[in-house]
Amino acid sequence: METNNKNTVPDIRQTVVLNAPIQKVWDVVSTAEGIASWFMENDFEPKEGHEFHIQSPFGPSPCKVIEIEAPHRLSFAWDTDGWIVTFLLTEMGDKTEFTLIHDGWKAADAIIGKANETSAVIRDRMNQGWDAIVHQRLRQAVEG
Repeated sequence: METNNKNTVPDIRQTVVLNAPIQKVWDVVSTAEGIASWFMENDFEPKEGHEFHIQSPFGPSPCKVIEIEAPHRLSFAWDTDGWIVTFLLTEMGDKTEFTLIHDGWKAADAIIGKANETSAVIRDRMNQGWDAIVHQRLRQAVEG
């Protein structure tokens, strides 16, 4: 029997097809300089277990690289609320499909400390942010 839990917050999923080969996209999403060009300043290194910080609007957010499978997958834990961000790259000839998944959301009514808002409110805000970041800023960083 399937249960529909109204208190569940769905993963954020943003997908875009970029007019660039997979290696070029990988270089932009898996290096500190590349990530800074479309997301936020950081001290990322492409090594599993590497701890780094993303300079968010709320100050430095601690992160940790969980998985790297070049040039197809990169996952990292983001901040202290259980979030996981994953970049998936799929080669499509001279183009690349890029999917961002932001999961690890707490219950919809759980308060996210730094922002002092519910998980559902933060998820909706971040979904809008990721939409612009992936579809505009990442596209410009890769194709521009």
